[in-house]
Amino acid sequence: MQKQSDASTFRSESGLGMGSEAAAHKNDAITGRRTASAATSAERGPDRHQRMLGLAVILLAAVAALVLFVATPPPIGRARMLTYSPDQIRESRLKHANVKRIHPVRAAFVVLARNSELHDLRATVRQLEDQFNNNHHYPYVFLNNEPFTEEFKQAMEWATTGDCHFGLVPYEHWSMPPWVDRVRARRARAAMGDSVPYGDSESYRKMCRFESGFFFRHPLLDNFDYYWRVEPGVEFTCAIPYDPFKYMVDHNKLYGFTISLLEFPTTVKSLWQTTNAFRATYPGYIAENNTLDWVTTPDGSSYNMCHFWSNFEIASLHFFRSPAYTAYFGFLDRAGGFFLERWGDAPVHSLAVAMLLSKDQVHYFDIGYLHRPFQNCPTDPDFNESHCFCNANRSAIHNVDSCTKAWLAL
Repeated sequence: MQKQSDASTFRSESGLGMGSEAAAHKNDAITGRRTASAATSAERGPDRHQRMLGLAVILLAAVAALVLFVATPPPIGRARMLTYSPDQIRESRLKHANVKRIHPVRAAFVVLARNSELHDLRATVRQLEDQFNNNHHYPYVFLNNEPFTEEFKQAMEWATTGDCHFGLVPYEHWSMPPWVDRVRARRARAAMGDSVPYGDSESYRKMCRFESGFFFRHPLLDNFDYYWRVEPGVEFTCAIPYDPFKYMVDHNKLYGFTISLLEFPTTVKSLWQTTNAFRATYPGYIAENNTLDWVTTPDGSSYNMCHFWSNFEIASLHFFRSPAYTAYFGFLDRAGGFFLERWGDAPVHSLAVAMLLSKDQVHYFDIGYLHRPFQNCPTDPDFNESHCFCNANRSAIHNVDSCTKAWLAL
């Protein structure tokens, strides 16, 4: 019965067993359905192509995401920070003798150091205390991209007369930003190699970026207006019988230096070009009585490599926090030169000072200071004899790579 029913259905749909007129009507209906089906398929053609194009776009996006994931390793440093205790991230150790002390300036020494640099730093801090801070008790802010050990904290607490604040540098401030091409950066380090100091070092580049645009943003510095940068292993070779912080405030100075030198040209190939682009974009930030002549060739067309040696600087934190400076740093940071070349914080600070400050806001401190292999030694023979243990004839100001005489001649 099933077979007969199927056969009857087949014959009925095909027109067999019908009259000629009925069969003709049936055939017309079938032809109409086929024509409509063909028209529908034609209408769906573009939709099909669009779907195929959409799938191709999704596939390309997935491939691009995979490449980006491979090129940009997961932020292990950021994840690791979640495991640190609050005391490892930020801790202040205050001295009872300083509870009622009021400093004439809200200022601090700022030290970026590793735990392994403890012994060099202890010698530096003791010398700074003997030559100056025993009489002033300014606080210290110690920063590190890893937690300080208890040994380090205790040693600094015992070596200083000021309060001690210990802070961890946030991952975002000590890393390569996501817009920098990792492959190009790695090739740049390999190409530079040991032709210049730290030419192949990624960590050094992270330090330069941090010192250029982030140290002043650390929460431990929020309550300070001025800072004095100190590095492990440096020496203070003369007594300092006055307060440099107070001098800065009383004379409206925003930046102070003691040594200036020439930069390695291969490390800053595009820094001047990028700086000029910033000047063209933000002309309102450029100071009228600026000192760009000090950092440019006689025709003003290129960078002459002069810079303040920023391992010693006494400066206003308001200057670094200003819209002008933060805009300049942001402009440089987006260009990627900290990693694609080896832009140092010294030329970055120096170009910013030359552009954004007037000459009378910058001060040369003739302080006894040694950061091997260069030193500054006061040239006044009476002062040198009674306050110093350095040789003025070996002062960097006499070096052919020094730019200090040119600065003083402005």
